[in-house]
Parts: sequence; C-alpha cells; structure tokens
Amino acid sequence: MRLLIATDAWHPQVNGVVRSLEHMEIAGRALGYDPVFLTHQDFRSLPMPGYPEIRLAYATKRKVAERWSDLAPTHVHIATEGTVGYATRRYCLAEGRPFTTSYHTRFPEYLAARAPVPESWSYAWLRRFHGAACATMVSTPSLERDLAARGFTNLLRWTRGVDTELFRPQASDALDHLPRPHFLFVGRLAVEKNIAAFLSLDLPGTKVIVGDGPDRARLEALAPDAAFLGTQTGPALARIYAAADVFVFPSLTDTFGIVLLEALACGLPVAAYPVTGPLDVIGGTQAGVLDRDLRTAALAALRIPRETCREEALRYTWAESARQFYANIESAHARAPSPRRSWGRRPARAVELG
Repeated sequence: MRLLIATDAWHPQVNGVVRSLEHMEIAGRALGYDPVFLTHQDFRSLPMPGYPEIRLAYATKRKVAERWSDLAPTHVHIATEGTVGYATRRYCLAEGRPFTTSYHTRFPEYLAARAPVPESWSYAWLRRFHGAACATMVSTPSLERDLAARGFTNLLRWTRGVDTELFRPQASDALDHLPRPHFLFVGRLAVEKNIAAFLSLDLPGTKVIVGDGPDRARLEALAPDAAFLGTQTGPALARIYAAADVFVFPSLTDTFGIVLLEALACGLPVAAYPVTGPLDVIGGTQAGVLDRDLRTAALAALRIPRETCREEALRYTWAESARQFYANIESAHARAPSPRRSWGRRPARAVELG
C-alpha cells in the first residue's frame, strides 16, 4: 500500500491530529506500508487569522492532479475537511478513486462558538463531505454513536496511542517553584477548549496552563494567579506532566484528547466532564474522576494512586492504533465499488465494515 494522506493539519501546528498522523507514518512504515502526505506545504498558503500556525492552502482539484503522478498512491485517506481535504475529495470523485476519511474535530460546535452559524447547517455539510467516502474513521464509541444518530454512515473505529517511553512517571522539579497542589491543563488556548471554566474553579495551590493560542491574553487577564508556561513539547512536557498532581480537562467538544493518555502515562490522574473523549478514556476506570462539577472532580482526583493511571495508559499503543488505521483502509478500499468516473456522485451504498 502506498497511502496518500491528505491533511490540512500539519506542521507547524501542534495538536492531536498532527501527532496522530505523525505516528501513523512512523508505525505504518514499521508495518510495511508506504504513507505519503499532501499538505499545505504542497500549495501556496496564508496564515489563518487568529491562528498564524494554521496555514490555509490555495488547494484546487487541478493542483492535486498535478501532484498525483509524483505521489502515485494506491490508496487515499482524507484526514481533514479543509481546503486540502476538499480538493483531494473533488479529484477522487472526478476520477472514480475510492477514499476513506476521518472525523477528528467538532467543527460545528467550534464554529457556533465564534459565529451565529447553526450546528445543523455545519453537520449537514460534514455529512455530505464524509458520505462520499467508503468509510469514515472515528476515535471512540461515544463519538460513533453521536455521528450515527446524526446520519453519518460507514463508521469505523480508530483508537489513539501514547509514547509510554517519553511520557512516564519520573522525579521532576519542573513545577517546584509553584505552590502545590498543581492542577494542569495542556492544549490549545482557544475558546472551544472551555479553559475559562477550569480557571474559574476555587482550587488550592496553582493552576498551570501549558500551550498557546488566540485566547491566551484573555485567559491571562481572567486568572492572573495561574502559571502560563507557553507551548512545551517532548521531554520538557513530560517532566511537567510528571510534576503535576491532577490533569484537568475542561473541554466539552474534543473527540478524543491525546493529552489524556499523555497525562495518564506520566501517572497523572484526570478530572473532566463526563463527555465524549473522557467518557471513553477515563469512564469505567479508576484513573480519573468525571463529574458535572469540575471542582469536585479535580479535588477527588488528588486521591488517585499514580500507579493506577500508568497501568491504564499502557493499554494504548501507537502500534495498535496504526494496525487499526491501515486495516480499516485496506478493508474499506477492498469493499468499495469498482472505480469509475461517476463513483461518489450519488450516495455511497451502505456496507458493513469490520
């Protein structure tokens, strides 16, 4: 398999989509696959207003066609619904080439938080976008149920992993200069992450914020006593996780939350709302506390043994994630209709995919 992965999420972005695709490349090569990428770097682009790290590509069907012969894919996966993903989708439909997609981000909720756009409109567009695929991958059972109820079809499960060698329990003085206990958040500082809900909690010790984004100035003004450490990656980030006491995940809209696995792998218990992502990773385990009252969850999580969290994280590996990812692509492409130029211009037939 020479797999073309078309994605609008790529470097210099630092987020779960980029990390997942990076690991699909590394683990995929170890499994004998040959992944290649089509990203904003293959087109002219400009920075997104308010998110300069996100590049908006001038991607068109014609430009995709120009790159196709060099990439020479046998299979296609469209990871995002942006301009790169949309142009690739148009090319595949025009040429009768089957493709898979994945659903990473709740754009309807994100857009509704910023503009008066009804979620039903956005979901209708996304349903059409993914409906042309021979399968759409989702990360959790609760997300699968939610999308199925909204009319999405041909859904396959693709879990995520964590590097348990990088993210591990260790002695760390990374937060020793701050009063304890340390309640940590890691992620993009944007309105959809609901970070203000965390910063408004009456908690002892220090709230620690790792990450950057368009909402940083507002959040710093909202919580001047919180410690904002900016973007951290690699060993530096792992040391911060290991030094903290509770990982607080206030998001109501994430589809998974790789940071949850990173925290658990470092022995850090999680406090979160009982919503998609935390429900699937933390629900039914002893590695965190889910509660509609986030303060109650955060204080209760202080009592969770770190060994329990580490044991839960060891269930997730990037190798297993890659195995699912490539098996889904092989299965979906094998059962897709025979290539023809009209393929995908009418609703994709229902197929049962394992």
